[in-house]
Amino acid sequence: MPIVPSRQYGERMRNVAEYLHGGDIYSQETELDYSANISPLGLPDGVRQAVMAGLDSFSVYPDSQCRKLIKALAVHHGVKEERIICGNGAADLIFQIIQAVKPKKALLTAPSFLEYEQALKAAGTRIVTCVMKKEEGFQLDPERWISMLDSSINIAFLCNPNNPTGFALPKETVKKMAEACSRNRTVLVVDECFNEFLDDPEASSVLESIEDYQGLFVLKAFTKLYAMAGFRLGYGITGSQELISAMEAVRQPWSVSGIAQEAGTAALKEKDYVSQVRLLVREEREYLKKGLSDLSFTVYDSKANYLFFWVPDDEDGENSLYEKMKKRKILIRSCHNYEGLQRGYYRICVKDRKSNEKLLTALEDIR
Repeated sequence: MPIVPSRQYGERMRNVAEYLHGGDIYSQETELDYSANISPLGLPDGVRQAVMAGLDSFSVYPDSQCRKLIKALAVHHGVKEERIICGNGAADLIFQIIQAVKPKKALLTAPSFLEYEQALKAAGTRIVTCVMKKEEGFQLDPERWISMLDSSINIAFLCNPNNPTGFALPKETVKKMAEACSRNRTVLVVDECFNEFLDDPEASSVLESIEDYQGLFVLKAFTKLYAMAGFRLGYGITGSQELISAMEAVRQPWSVSGIAQEAGTAALKEKDYVSQVRLLVREEREYLKKGLSDLSFTVYDSKANYLFFWVPDDEDGENSLYEKMKKRKILIRSCHNYEGLQRGYYRICVKDRKSNEKLLTALEDIR
């Protein structure tokens, strides 16, 4: 007997097909990809060497417990090994924690990273959203966010610095939000995947507070900082052993490949590389901000390795900035599918000066 998909299933699959990400260099010819926020310095040499040296060992199953990598992460962050869980990228851990918590109701901010909503909808979770307003510069109002919390909210996601806007809340503010979540027994996932690109990462990170707040889970990844997107490697740190155990119970075995574990362990030794990335991003971010402003775009004051901007006279279809840039083989991120945004909002990553000059020249020619 043939299986006939339900109307709801068909609608859901259409939504998935329309779901947009950065980094889609496979469906179109691209010379410059500004849609994915990856380190402009590329893969560190130490990671490349470690991967090459370990090729003969990848014929066996990887360590399902990621022991070597977790030990290195514990030393790197100054936390206990049992506080860490690794996954197949940050997205894998987002889906894991939702499966573990089984939330009936969640609190999100908008616009923000789209995987939170996708994972919650897949679990049938009811979502309430704290929308950041254009008239407030798309800055999150923490007090309004806290006012939306109550005991019915089982999980909340906070991206800091936020994607796509690039704004970062100071850690004292995030601690107040974590305290409010603890009072309501709400799991708070603080996504710090772009934290290391900030000029002062510690000023916004709540990693030091994982033992202080019930259910605080800090999400991090190797993807962006070390240009390791293809390895798929993320990790989470929490003071809740109950939460770690619940996530371990739902994760698939061998979720982190052997090559990813070796690459991650090697990446943590790349201290000079991280300093160079942060310096380059700081300089080029300001260069791009000025260049975009000179083109009469509304540029928001991002603190991360990407810029969020508004093209006031942008058109639809082939006349949109996105399509015009694509014809020049430059891929930028249209943000119109983020909740709270519309056509005309874009995000670009920060690259090296040569690439940034090519981008601005192309934008100037189009304008």
